[in-house]
Amino acid sequence: MQEQQPVIDLEAEKKEILNRYKALLKACKRTLEKGDKLLIRKAFDISLEAHKDMRRKSGEPYIYHPIAVAHICAEEIGLGTTSVVCALLHDVVEDTDLTLEDIEGLFGEKVAKIIDGLTKISGVFDQGQGTSIQAENFRKMLLTLSEDVRVILIKLADRLHNMRTLDSMKRDKQLKIASETLYLYAPLAHRLGLNAIKTELEDLGLKYTEPETYNEIQQKLQEGEADRKKFIAKFIEPIKEILNEQGLKAKIIGRPKSIYSINNKIKTKGVTFEEIFDLFAIRIIIDTTQEKEKADCWRVYSIVTDFYHPSPERLRDWISTPKANGYESLHTTVMGPEGKWVEVQIRTVRMDELAEKGYAAHWKYKDSANENQLDDWIRKIREILENPQENALEFLDDFKLNLFADEIFAFTPKGEMKTLPVNATALDFAFDIHTKVGEKCIGAKVNHKLVPLSYKLKSGDQVEVLTSSKQTPKEDWLGYVVTARAKAKIKNALKEERKRIADDGREMLERKFNHLKIDFTVQNINELANYFKLPSSQELFYRIAVGNIDLKHLKDFRQEHGKIVHKSGEISKKTEHHKSLEQIVSETRGKSDMLVIGENLQKIDYKLSPCCNPIPGDDVFGFITINEGIKIHRVNCPNALQLLANYAYRVVKAKWTNQELISFLAGIRITGIDELGLVNNITKLISNELNVNMRSISFDTNDGTFEGTIMVFVQDTNHLTELMKKLKKVNGVLTVTRIDSNG
Repeated sequence: MQEQQPVIDLEAEKKEILNRYKALLKACKRTLEKGDKLLIRKAFDISLEAHKDMRRKSGEPYIYHPIAVAHICAEEIGLGTTSVVCALLHDVVEDTDLTLEDIEGLFGEKVAKIIDGLTKISGVFDQGQGTSIQAENFRKMLLTLSEDVRVILIKLADRLHNMRTLDSMKRDKQLKIASETLYLYAPLAHRLGLNAIKTELEDLGLKYTEPETYNEIQQKLQEGEADRKKFIAKFIEPIKEILNEQGLKAKIIGRPKSIYSINNKIKTKGVTFEEIFDLFAIRIIIDTTQEKEKADCWRVYSIVTDFYHPSPERLRDWISTPKANGYESLHTTVMGPEGKWVEVQIRTVRMDELAEKGYAAHWKYKDSANENQLDDWIRKIREILENPQENALEFLDDFKLNLFADEIFAFTPKGEMKTLPVNATALDFAFDIHTKVGEKCIGAKVNHKLVPLSYKLKSGDQVEVLTSSKQTPKEDWLGYVVTARAKAKIKNALKEERKRIADDGREMLERKFNHLKIDFTVQNINELANYFKLPSSQELFYRIAVGNIDLKHLKDFRQEHGKIVHKSGEISKKTEHHKSLEQIVSETRGKSDMLVIGENLQKIDYKLSPCCNPIPGDDVFGFITINEGIKIHRVNCPNALQLLANYAYRVVKAKWTNQELISFLAGIRITGIDELGLVNNITKLISNELNVNMRSISFDTNDGTFEGTIMVFVQDTNHLTELMKKLKKVNGVLTVTRIDSNG
């Protein structure tokens, strides 16, 4: 598209680049030491030269991106000169002839190491890569984290800027990048204590995965903004007065909850936007010395609760026991003016900086106890990563679970505190102490009472692990644990055990082959594995050892010309040729990369996925499965995030064509007041007025209220929306929502 070239005002761009560079220097001011300015200038000049002919998808000069990433590192994460230099250079090695050796010569070994880490992970989720390669790359990325946490912090800054500028990308790219952001990068930011970045990544992720939901909540927040401001001012006024009287220096702000967390609450609690009481939180930030922090926070708590009644079960004390990601704060929920519940967060300036900027801020407060927690966490990651047996994709899922989990803390009999995710069990605790303790664990005593391995721990529990030298890990243990560490160790032990059993099977097969005068060669073993349709010789040996394959069957085999044959004359019953996944993907994509649903029904084998019941009009994508053709999922399907983030290369764009006379199954949930004849009115409306067929209907009543689930056949989203509108008008009905699955 050359026509646009003359429109570019190069002089104006030069000026803009210089302005952005000056703004970057201003953001670095806090941490600049002698000679730092020159280093940053040198990195900027190299980056400017390297990217001089490159443009972003938006048409802007590419250099805007590295400057923006460096700016985020300095201002929003609070990183120093080394990180700013690395952020400016993070794409240079990939895009030019400049080598890591050159970088090391110009900026030293530390910068070269970080750039190497960033270059290794630059394509962590490249389109077209197999999912195992993506997971493998993510593992590499975490290895670099355990060497230098700045690699991940710069990567998060890079991802944040990409999310902020996602508008210029095509819809399918937006979906892929936003999904992987919600799947991995936001949880990683959370785990590193980067609260502000985590929140923005989540909101932007939602904006591109579920634009309608995002816009609707954003609009409702804007509509209520004036009322909220008035309420917050009224709430704050008396507290401010007393704080001043008592000589406590504090800043009080009211902050709306993030759109993502509001949407989460709507989904998980099954409430409407209007029913959410804590749309915002009041934050009180005290300026005090480190030794007086705890006492002053509780003083402020006392002042707040003198004015407003607290909800006793909603007090969270993360000052005495900080979260594992370093978060410290005192949270309480109080009954404010106009009978509204309000969440109040009390913390100091130091705690606030740690909460917003995470571990980058820990370097500023070197003596912080939480630094050890980061070291512990990184040590655990390294331990899991260094296990070569681990399947990278399984590791990714297990690891992901532990990024966002809330924590509990439990104690050893000697009083040592262990931080574990919520729902952690006695077996998780045992593995947290030591792998050998976990592997030999037969049970535990919690608060001096005997409990099974699967017992879920609660905060404050004291746990004594019981072991036996005869114990070995079992398959069902995987269902008893939630920590990535315990899962990895159990899987590893099971693999070792399986290998040992397979060795016995190998010996049994060798004896049988000798008896039948068949050569025990790799070729003959593989032919036999093929005959039983097994993926590997090890699986064949294992099944022989456990008795799944009876060696008596081998009397039907003999050897001809050094090769094993079945008495029927053929070794394998000509099973149909299984295409590789790559072949299926490329054949499906064909000439066009858009799958049109409803046309060419006989050509492409596709199914509508039961986990989200897509219907025409829904925003959808196709997912290529190995055995079931293409499955169509809704973009906001509960499983979509994982599929789009992990298996992007198996995703095809999809859209609906005009559907006629085809009905699709959709689920509706209805709640309301249990009135006489209500169910009759609802079923009458569905079957008589709108000619919709019902597949199933179920209603539960409870003390005057009811909740019902109806599965209906409709033509498309318009048809469904129309039906839901009419159902809302039925007397006694309070809410009508679509459900994601037919569960």
